[in-house]
Amino acid sequence: MTGSDEHQGRARERLTALLVDASTGALGAAGGHVAGVYLRAGTPGLLRLATLVGLPGPLFRPWWRLHMDRPFPVADAYRLGVRVVLPNATETVRRYPQFAAGLPFQFGSVYTPVPGAAPSFGVLTVLRPAVPDAEDELPGLDHLGRLAEELGAGLRGLVAEEGDAAVAWESEPVCVRPPVTLPGTARAGHFTWDPVTSAVRADDRLHALLGVTPKDLPADVAELAAAVTPTDAHQVLTALRETAAGRPPWSPLRVRAADGSPRLVDLSLQAGGADPPLVCGAVVDPGPAAVADDVADLLPQGVFCLDRSGVLRYLNPAAARLIGRPPAELLGRPVWEAMPWLSGAPYDDQWRGALLAPDPVHFQVRHGDSGEGEWLALSLHPGPGIVTGTFVPAERIEPAAGPSGPPEPGAAVGPVRAGGAPTAPLYRPIALAIALTDAVTARQVSAVVMKELLPAFGGRRLAIYLLQDRHLYLAWEYGFPPGFLAPFDGVGLDARLPAVETLTTGRPLFFESMRQVADTYPGLPLDTDRGARAYLPLIATGRPVGSCVLGFDDERGFSTEERTVLTALGGLIAHAMGKAQRYDTEAALARGLQQALLPRRLSAHPRVETAGRYLPGTQGMDVGGDWYDVVEAGDGLALVIGDVQGHGVQAAATMGQLRSAVRAFALGDRAPDEVLCGTNHLLIDLDPGQFASCCYLRLDPATGHARMARAGHPQPLLRAPNGRTRVLEIAGGVVLGVDPRARYPVTDLELEPDAILALYTDGLVERPGADIDDGITALRLALSAAGAAPDGHGRGSLAGVADRLTAAARHATDRPDDVALLLAARRRAPGSRP
Repeated sequence: MTGSDEHQGRARERLTALLVDASTGALGAAGGHVAGVYLRAGTPGLLRLATLVGLPGPLFRPWWRLHMDRPFPVADAYRLGVRVVLPNATETVRRYPQFAAGLPFQFGSVYTPVPGAAPSFGVLTVLRPAVPDAEDELPGLDHLGRLAEELGAGLRGLVAEEGDAAVAWESEPVCVRPPVTLPGTARAGHFTWDPVTSAVRADDRLHALLGVTPKDLPADVAELAAAVTPTDAHQVLTALRETAAGRPPWSPLRVRAADGSPRLVDLSLQAGGADPPLVCGAVVDPGPAAVADDVADLLPQGVFCLDRSGVLRYLNPAAARLIGRPPAELLGRPVWEAMPWLSGAPYDDQWRGALLAPDPVHFQVRHGDSGEGEWLALSLHPGPGIVTGTFVPAERIEPAAGPSGPPEPGAAVGPVRAGGAPTAPLYRPIALAIALTDAVTARQVSAVVMKELLPAFGGRRLAIYLLQDRHLYLAWEYGFPPGFLAPFDGVGLDARLPAVETLTTGRPLFFESMRQVADTYPGLPLDTDRGARAYLPLIATGRPVGSCVLGFDDERGFSTEERTVLTALGGLIAHAMGKAQRYDTEAALARGLQQALLPRRLSAHPRVETAGRYLPGTQGMDVGGDWYDVVEAGDGLALVIGDVQGHGVQAAATMGQLRSAVRAFALGDRAPDEVLCGTNHLLIDLDPGQFASCCYLRLDPATGHARMARAGHPQPLLRAPNGRTRVLEIAGGVVLGVDPRARYPVTDLELEPDAILALYTDGLVERPGADIDDGITALRLALSAAGAAPDGHGRGSLAGVADRLTAAARHATDRPDDVALLLAARRRAPGSRP
């Protein structure tokens, strides 16, 4: 390791210690379940979770990265520099429905900006038990404010010594096990051990717990381990040494004292202290709490306990028998490693509920690594520091399955109505209502209805019709036989069909059997002779929008509550569809605007070949602010690529203005730094709240000499004629539109014949949940393997390279951002040798 690497490592250790201290302090200050700190990332507009205490990291992965412009409380606290307090789930749903849709549990939360930079370094976040009333009743708010100020002071000191990059977080969060929550009757003693000097210091309570006087306290760590637990001294000594090496145990050690009574030994590294840090230990006599384990050993049902980091701390013999593995293979491991059949969708949501909300969680699971084992009924019971789980074979409880067989994995276990149809969980309709707020196209609305509404009521078929010119057109179908609905596509409002009548009368129609449908509509073709149907009118503020058809495999009744809920949801779907239709119209206009603003053809030069590609995002309005251009500049060419923050008509319009400005500067043959400085001032004058990244290059085709400047844009790639591809280290300045005094250094480089230069926007290399560096590496490897550069005989070859580099993005159905790519290659002079 070089001296520079060691220096950076020490700076990261200091930063981590500051963050961990603030996070653990916040847990106690607000009586929280979970705490953590978000820091700004090196990528503009992005926040990353840096530390997480009290929740297993994998369960929180969807929230590791957040964009500052998203409607989330963390983003608002950071962007506005104000504390955001959400006392309970009701307030969370009201103010941040998208956030509540992802975590639909009963908890409160507090988000405190960390002061010290504009607008702030980040956000100190605490998830805590819900309270019924207003913000001023939440305890610990002042203490949280002081913790955030202390953290800000520490980060300012780090920046003063190491620069801004020292507090930009670019990696996964550091996940920390929270301090052990001791029973009210527990006795505990504490000690520290210095691995360098071997000094051991203990408090008086440890002396009493061990039954020795201070002068008899062991002098070295080996004697300490033997004094704590003579029979398990080797285990404790090994754990002490592992902790000193930076590998503390995931959970407290369960050992026996000299008299056979149970003890817990909790070990951790002291944060923010000595270098190297001291090992901190707590020896706990759990008292009556330990009796629970002995009693649980005798219970016939499986019982297990895990701490708030998700690590198994206890497993009774019945649980081990049901799982089919000995406890030694399971204890001390995260539950999703010990029992992988309990991980992933839909179980992650159940775990989050048990760790965040106060109420028990009940569901069914099919155990075994292949998912084909015995059905188990699982219950999770939350506690302050421990989650207790119980499970029994599914046949030992009241059946929760309908006539069609066992419930789906992860399905909630609940009351059963006559006829075997389970009660629809209330959270599903609520989740539908919340999720619809984030759906902006008709297709997205239909997908949300299929995902949320059908499972809530046990439906197997879905059809959505939209009204246009007094005809109903099929917009979405699921579960019906192929081609069955084709004859009903485009029917007029005078047809006697249930989907038409529910809309024209405004009344929902419920049929408990297919015989009822046949008797009411003689001659109507049916796809099955068994099942039930519900037809919902989609009417928004008195305006007819369409019809929704729900199909069920078995006959079933519809309770008054279900009919009320379904009718109300029909209104929500109608409002969402009406909004989506307006959005689709606006999107068509925006796409036309963007296509008009992008260059129809690129300026050409006999010695330079270029190829550009643009792909709109597949989410939202499908338009954004990415652009590229090639402009004749003096006796050479100017190549430019940029990305305006945001999406929609505003971003596209700003993109057009910036492209025109850059083009005007380029035609005047201005230097790259002058072009970016001028464009920066223009954007600040146009819209002080918007920013853009940009990369500008001035190329001399005859010599290959190029001068390049960069404003917060991803680094270009260069493929040499031999195929070796590297990331160009181009000096850069801040994004455009932020600082009127910003300067943009210029870097010189040579573009040899047959080399390929690749300029791109982050939409090509950035994916949710993945590091952008991994995306850049993948693009670099793809460019290296993309084939030889144009040689004058294959004019279409560079276009082929561009197509290959964008192929994966072109076929992606979940592309959140638009993509721009600009390739350039010099051709050899006629008659020259390669």
